[in-house]
Amino acid sequence: QVQLVESGGGSVQSGGSLRLSCAVSGDTYATYCLGWFRQAIGQEREGVVSIDRDGSITYAESAKGRFTVSRDNAKNTLYLQMNSLKAEDTAMYYCAASRLPARLWRGMYAYWGLGTQVTVSS
Repeated sequence: QVQLVESGGGSVQSGGSLRLSCAVSGDTYATYCLGWFRQAIGQEREGVVSIDRDGSITYAESAKGRFTVSRDNAKNTLYLQMNSLKAEDTAMYYCAASRLPARLWRGMYAYWGLGTQVTVSS
């Protein structure tokens, strides 16, 4: 079992920044890949970025150049630095864990946090 707890969401104006964190606990063998997903109202959950334990990173096109993912394996924490935020980034952001190099394939993630809300006003 893996527990994931997101934090750091909030309301910002367009162009602003936020840093999300995800505290990871439990079976570390199930956390080879950690990912950030988001879901806006009325839309499907979509992948934002993933990072493997060896540092391999996959960004969605929407995140490239604006978002930066990192993980501190010693602290069992995943981060997402979001800059130049846009109104279309408004969504619930979820942290997820997979035993496999799941990249942005939602169905390959077995463990999910409850999410943290990000709201960007234009």
